[in-house]
Amino acid sequence: MREIVTLQCGECKRRNYSSTKNKKKTTEKLEFSKYCRFCRKHTPHRETK
Repeated sequence: MREIVTLQCGECKRRNYSSTKNKKKTTEKLEFSKYCRFCRKHTPHRETK
C-alpha cells in the first residue's frame, strides 16, 4: 500500500520532486536533502500534501 507524495523545497517552497511511501509503516513526514534547480543548491525537501 504505497502512495505517491510530493516533496517541497524548504527554502523557496516549490514542489520539485515526487516519491512513494508506505503510509502504514512510515507515519512521519519524509525529508530528504535534494538539489533544487530554482535555488541552485542542495536543500532539505519535505513531504507535502
